[in-house]
Amino acid sequence: MVGGGQLARMTHEAGIPLGIRFKLLSDTPQDSAAQVVGDVVIGDYRDLDTLRAFAVGCDVITFDHEHVPTEHLRALEADGIPVRPGPDALVHAQDKGVMRAKLDAIGVPCPRHRIVSDPADVERFAAELGGGQAPDGFPVVLKTVRGGYDGKGVWVVRSSKEAAEPFRAGVPVLAEEKVDFARELAANIVRSPHGQAVAYPVVESIQVDGVCDTVIAPAPDLDEELAGQAQQLALRIAQELGVVGHLAVELFETADGRILVNELAMRPHNSGHWTQDGAITSQFANHVRAVLDLPLGDPRPRAPWTVMANVLGGDYPDMYYAYLHCMARDPQLKIHMYGKDVKPGRKVGHVNTYGDDLADVRERAAHAAGYLRGTITE
Repeated sequence: MVGGGQLARMTHEAGIPLGIRFKLLSDTPQDSAAQVVGDVVIGDYRDLDTLRAFAVGCDVITFDHEHVPTEHLRALEADGIPVRPGPDALVHAQDKGVMRAKLDAIGVPCPRHRIVSDPADVERFAAELGGGQAPDGFPVVLKTVRGGYDGKGVWVVRSSKEAAEPFRAGVPVLAEEKVDFARELAANIVRSPHGQAVAYPVVESIQVDGVCDTVIAPAPDLDEELAGQAQQLALRIAQELGVVGHLAVELFETADGRILVNELAMRPHNSGHWTQDGAITSQFANHVRAVLDLPLGDPRPRAPWTVMANVLGGDYPDMYYAYLHCMARDPQLKIHMYGKDVKPGRKVGHVNTYGDDLADVRERAAHAAGYLRGTITE
């Protein structure tokens, strides 16, 4: 696996019961996965020679992020190394412009969009929208086509004067309409090389300051037909793009009852962390199965409701005493920490709760995540 973050850490954990030998390419020995994987190579994933040396002896290469240069992945494939997902699929998660063009071509509903060249072009795009939240079409959303995540590389601008910052990175900028959405959803699926695929329940994803805060599985009060449409849409995208492994399709549910595709991720995803404790087969276990072309596991939930809450860095550099409170208060609580240094606002772990009563399950997750962060003290 290329990338040493928490996704690699949890994917490695899922492979242990299957006796899978796991090799990791990590930036530093302190990275989350590098702390627990036995076979670690420290190196730069942007260097082709490093990738080639790392790939020697591997049956398959997969990823915990989308940032490996596409041309390097093509070189690995030319060397005979199976890369899953392959570069022809992964480029749609690497480049938002490529993604939007492909989704348009296959008829997937998306926010209105186009590539813009400068602030004046942003103003023209806003005018083209018409009928927006303001007479001039503003506000609009600007995104750098590569490299953004967790709200980084994304701006909501209310005039052409506010639109200069995205262009300073020197990469193409995608402009999108600011969707009037009721909430954000995510459809997670896993697909194997021979085309077997499974779909998890559609979840609600609650964002705070552009970062995922809470995931509720399944999404409450979601129309059954719309949930089915979201799952079918994710499965069709995976097939059309040739995805192998886990695919997360982040969606807007609009105020008038439609779904629009916001983003794609071709790796285990924050919106699927609930599956570790809430599904028969987790996203991590199914990603491992898929990239090795093993039969996929059952994605059905174990309980009526599961809630995942991210633990962000706060006032507690040492979690031990927080564990005492959280574990005593809720013996069913599942805590997953990533071994990261605690920094304000940084994702350092998550908690999962589950049960029959949604209000109770949400309260337990919010309390534990808040106490581990230090924002709740009793």
